[in-house]
Amino acid sequence: MEHRSAPLPSSGRRRFLGWLLGTSGAALLFSALYPVLRFISPPRVPEASTNQVEAGPVNDPELIQKGYKIIHFGNDPVILIRAAENQFVALSATCTHLDCIVEFQKNRDRIYCNCHGGVYDLSGRNVSGPPPRPLTPFKVDVVAAQGGQPATIIVSRA
Repeated sequence: MEHRSAPLPSSGRRRFLGWLLGTSGAALLFSALYPVLRFISPPRVPEASTNQVEAGPVNDPELIQKGYKIIHFGNDPVILIRAAENQFVALSATCTHLDCIVEFQKNRDRIYCNCHGGVYDLSGRNVSGPPPRPLTPFKVDVVAAQGGQPATIIVSRA
């Protein structure tokens, strides 16, 4: 009596399954480690050396309605406030307590930090709450435009 055993899987199929499992495992390991490696070594980005920023026209709807606008001065946020008809104030928009972004409360004529209730006046001095230092001031210039265009607001380092 002859005893026949089941045919063995082909060597090619076994190699393919091994390759498939190995590649899948490597991809899984890479997808788990890549974010960790990127976090540990952030990319080198040169600091923007900005001396002045064009903040927009004096009749910007956001400045008229809300009374303020957040602009970017390089990597730093700056709050541009319409203090009067043609008077603008620019200060660092980062609260000196815990680096939250401040906002201008038009009805109370103050700068307010929602994180912990810090209050600043329009010159950037800390009036109440936990902020330890005043906001950094920026220089604001209004440059007249030609051809009937509205004047432009330029913010620069003080």
